[in-house]
Amino acid sequence: MTSTPPDRPSFAPRHWPVWLGVGLCMALARLPWGLQRTMGAAVGWLALRLLPDRREAARTNLALCLPELDGPAREALLRANFRDVGIGLFEFARAWWGEVAPMRASARIEGLEILQRLQAEGRGVLLVSGHFMTLELCGRLLCDHVPLAGMYRKHRSPVMEWAVLRGRLRYASAMFGNGDTRAAIRHLKRGGVLWYAPDQDMRGKDTVFAPFFGIPSATITATHQFARMTGCAVVPFFHRREGADYVLQVGQPLAPFPTDDAVADSAAVNAAIEAMVRQAPSQYLWLHRRFKRQPDGRSRYD
Repeated sequence: MTSTPPDRPSFAPRHWPVWLGVGLCMALARLPWGLQRTMGAAVGWLALRLLPDRREAARTNLALCLPELDGPAREALLRANFRDVGIGLFEFARAWWGEVAPMRASARIEGLEILQRLQAEGRGVLLVSGHFMTLELCGRLLCDHVPLAGMYRKHRSPVMEWAVLRGRLRYASAMFGNGDTRAAIRHLKRGGVLWYAPDQDMRGKDTVFAPFFGIPSATITATHQFARMTGCAVVPFFHRREGADYVLQVGQPLAPFPTDDAVADSAAVNAAIEAMVRQAPSQYLWLHRRFKRQPDGRSRYD
């Protein structure tokens, strides 16, 4: 667990390129929000054309998950998705290193009383969300109302790890790296609130195949395990951008949860995230190869 910013890494020459990139991102994080949105849309336009592997992964995901859309509709959604990815990069930077006063003024939070009730009962809460581009900014907005910790994948670069962790600890009560499972369990047992997104294929972790948009998906069983070991409530947390506003929705705890069936529990979590995606499909991280591993050993991206 990390609750205080780590020591700053050295300025050794091997770190100079990352330091330069971090400095640029910190400067961009302080630009006016309207300019950031315009620049983000331009970044998304470029990414759509310069990242063919990710473009094709997103295109495949949309075809698999939203077959009810015809070809032109999926292509329009693909363009909108890359636009939102570009804007989302600036949302991440602003959450970590900038100010969120413009977003705070118009943010709408629904279901906050659910979290407050669970906290009053002394019960830990695992806030289950998906990898939407608004996740970092809306996580910061929620921290205005609830002491919130998060789980994250550590960066390989010590400079990036320092910069991002320092930024997150401006608002999060603690951050748990992907190897800090025991500390995360203690946090939940003490009645803490922990944000977690289990909707990616975490290779090397305990996984089962559970449906996501009707497709077998390698799904980490940590949500099931956390609930069994701590007795925490598993609560869906959806967040999206509506124009210039942000909507945060806290749902009712999943029930019955946990059961004795890790596959059924993982399917319930995937169903909750799928419902979120259908509400704001352009803001989901379709670039991730969610269906790379399949039960027959073949990839959906071959």
